[in-house]
Amino acid sequence: MDMARKYLQMGYTRAMRYARYPGGRKYGDDGAERDPEHWADHDKREAALGYEVWWNRVEDNEAYQRAKEAHRERVD
Repeated sequence: MDMARKYLQMGYTRAMRYARYPGGRKYGDDGAERDPEHWADHDKREAALGYEVWWNRVEDNEAYQRAKEAHRERVD
């Protein structure tokens, strides 16, 4: 389930980049970071919010929480 969370999180962050920066380009041709627009693409923002809903469902899942805790115990 952690791979599902990973891809949901990646989908969210990528969609938000496209929602805030036209064409998803965070940096200009000169290498400087561009100023984000509030919502350059509303459809991408809606997609990001969809990813966020499912990402939160994974984070709140009891089986995921148990597996995450077991992993942390093994690593520590």
